[in-house]
Amino acid sequence: MSGTPAMSPARKSLLAAAVAAAPLLIAATPEDPYVWLEDIHGEKALEQVEAWNAATMDALTQSPAFEADRKRAKAIMDDPAQIAEPAQVMGDVVTNLWRDAAHPRGLWREASLASFLSGEPEWKVLIDVDALGKQEGKSWVWHGADCLAPEYRRCLVSLSPGGTDADVVREWDRRAGAFVPNGFEVPLAKTDVTWEDADTLLIGTDWGEGSMTTSGYAMTVKRWRRGTPLSEATLVKEGKPEDISVSSFALMDGDTRRVFVSRGTSFYNSQLFIQQAPGVLVRTPVPETASIKGLIAGRMLGYLNEPLGEIPAGSVVSWDIEDMLASRSNGPRVVFTPSGRQSVTEVTTTDNAIWIKLLDDVAGKLVVLTPAGDGSWTQRPAALPENATLEFAAHADEQDLAFVTAESFLSPPTLYAVSADGEADAVQSLPAKFDAAQFAVAQHFATSKDGTKVPYFLVTRKGLKGPVPLLMHAYGGFRAAQTPTYLTTQPYRAGPLALYWAEEGNAFVLANIRGGDEYGPAWHEAALREKRQNAYDDLYAVAEDLIARGMTAKGKIAVSGRSNGGLLAGVAMTQRPDLFGAAIIGSPLLDMKRYSHLLAGASWMAEYGNPDVPDDWAFISKYSPYQALKPGTDYPAPFFYLSTEDDRVHPGHARKMAARLAEYGQPFYYHEYREGGHSVGADHAEDAVRAALLHAYLNKELGAD
Repeated sequence: MSGTPAMSPARKSLLAAAVAAAPLLIAATPEDPYVWLEDIHGEKALEQVEAWNAATMDALTQSPAFEADRKRAKAIMDDPAQIAEPAQVMGDVVTNLWRDAAHPRGLWREASLASFLSGEPEWKVLIDVDALGKQEGKSWVWHGADCLAPEYRRCLVSLSPGGTDADVVREWDRRAGAFVPNGFEVPLAKTDVTWEDADTLLIGTDWGEGSMTTSGYAMTVKRWRRGTPLSEATLVKEGKPEDISVSSFALMDGDTRRVFVSRGTSFYNSQLFIQQAPGVLVRTPVPETASIKGLIAGRMLGYLNEPLGEIPAGSVVSWDIEDMLASRSNGPRVVFTPSGRQSVTEVTTTDNAIWIKLLDDVAGKLVVLTPAGDGSWTQRPAALPENATLEFAAHADEQDLAFVTAESFLSPPTLYAVSADGEADAVQSLPAKFDAAQFAVAQHFATSKDGTKVPYFLVTRKGLKGPVPLLMHAYGGFRAAQTPTYLTTQPYRAGPLALYWAEEGNAFVLANIRGGDEYGPAWHEAALREKRQNAYDDLYAVAEDLIARGMTAKGKIAVSGRSNGGLLAGVAMTQRPDLFGAAIIGSPLLDMKRYSHLLAGASWMAEYGNPDVPDDWAFISKYSPYQALKPGTDYPAPFFYLSTEDDRVHPGHARKMAARLAEYGQPFYYHEYREGGHSVGADHAEDAVRAALLHAYLNKELGAD
């Protein structure tokens, strides 16, 4: 490792302020002196958090641009000229969750499909989430509604207190516009609920001691009949404590409703069962590594993450449902196999069409498949913008329509209604939030340590000559591809931070490192477990390619990531403190020795390995940021952002990393929001504050001394 830069006066100033304002309250143990910070709501832990928060606010809100940045971010996010994305199409009705300045938690509302397609929807409010929370004295965050087809009258509404993964589920009557008296209601838990019929639910929840997996999810699915106590629900399927979860879901095939139960044996493996009769399950022939994608014309679609015989990984295949129910052996048929540099990233179905979203060298494409009559499928490309990021919003089964948004760094999102013949009609476009003519976007490829070509996108002002400070966002895991989105929404949950950065004459980069799904299953497999270092080497290769191009310089690069990307940023600052001058670390995993014992951590061992197994810890220990910190090294001052109520990635990761940095006399910035769950921001107000804080942080750490 090459030498590290000297500590800047700004960083020394922050450190002094943090130490003065935030004395560490250390209760040492031989194994981990900061394990007490894992006490999420502990008085001492929260006292420390509040002191760190105060020191960071004091250090960064003094920036002359802070308040203007915050107001501008809030105005962008709350702008009423936003796309009313359809959450679900229910027959001839569209639902939407609308959030604006007056309704930060949202309005769940509906309009007729015809009015929505006309561009002038006539909305009817179903639930005002803010008003409901005020009425009930709860900080409700909307987690969605599942309405029973084909009438869609009765809905299971999920509400989370403060944005945690855990929620309460309550039955809502759309016709009456009210919660159903004495209807279905499930107490607060990480719950999975599926309609079997109008009077029966399949439910997985916390049934009491011993009913949850070590990952913190339901271990059993039970049938619950209307009018009976939840305690009398009868067992349908039971897993094992070491499973990830046992859950249920339902899919429509035309007018036929099919109910499924999945036993997740690892994060990427599951056994899929189809319900033959109430409470009677039949194991499907779907491989444990494959994932179900929809039903159409009596066949079930699946995506192959591993080869199946001669069918290559990355293909979409189908199985006959009646054969499944009769336990007849019948091999799958190939529906679609991507070619060249393509990757299938999403599949959905309507009554008579299959919709396949692709990445082609990270450029979005949509292919529509319709039956040809001889059992084969006719393919048509959808007439959508090229070189755009495409996302499914919803689909209309009976009308064979898919609602798809298209956007890029410089083009605001447009919502299209795409028909089965591939024609696309714009339903609504977001007005431009900035002058795109001032910017240029380029895609480049860096060469990683093992020779792999790694794509990345670079956004700058036109004609910009480097070297300039650079912000690089990446993720690199869990089959999650990183694709360009409008600059007011990058990086994740920091609003217009990338826009602010590029407007000032700096550079923004989105790196497509291995571990994601940019090039199909192999791209993900290349960074699993003992191969994790490949993702980090890809990141460093992109940074070094940008330096070689003269765009930036060592010490002038900020790495940004959230969740698994937060781990990536933590690794980057500890492995290459010579390369990076700043690190934005959101909702991170950092203590990889204990991650599998904290909240949902056990569910991710298929991705990282099991640190309690010596052979696995041998490779995990080579990058685990918390253990990698060493005294005497001048690390870039990171910015940790997270939520106290994150019940997925434990806040102890960031807290302990901050405490260790303080012990070693290293500066850091810390902002732990008390609500918001894993996404951190429960509303636009918090997101806007974070955008302004991060902008001030980047200017302080990467700007001129």
